[in-house]
Amino acid sequence: MTLAEEFRSRNFSIYAQWTGILCMFLCFALGIANIFHLGLVIIFSIICLCSAFVILFLEIPLLLRICPTSEKFDTFIRRFETNYTRAGIYGIMSLIQWLSLLVKPRPTSLIAAAVFLLITALFYALAGVRGQGFVGSKTLGGHGVAQMIV
Repeated sequence: MTLAEEFRSRNFSIYAQWTGILCMFLCFALGIANIFHLGLVIIFSIICLCSAFVILFLEIPLLLRICPTSEKFDTFIRRFETNYTRAGIYGIMSLIQWLSLLVKPRPTSLIAAAVFLLITALFYALAGVRGQGFVGSKTLGGHGVAQMIV
């Protein structure tokens, strides 16, 4: 299945997975950009950076096979195999970034990460509500590509 066919499949977990990749880049860039603020925003920046790496391993399953990670981390990532659990973790990551509004009188760019994390959570939740099973993008290492490597 090509990338265009994946998007035409109308499976919201595919849309969520690609939106998650966008979130990964946003969280990484905005985490670095906001780490230079003074005050408690630094904590949210560090959490945003950590979220980027969690999303990296969550959305690209091939990396769990080729990168040296601990068994504990692998078990943590493998918990999120359904649409609802993925919606939950993205919702939690979004909520944490929304809470950054409470510590700074003026909003920071971490709101962009919060919005896109929320959109990804909604895509996964919509896939779950519609009864669509989780389908990983073949481009990102889904559909048995990770099993072919090892």
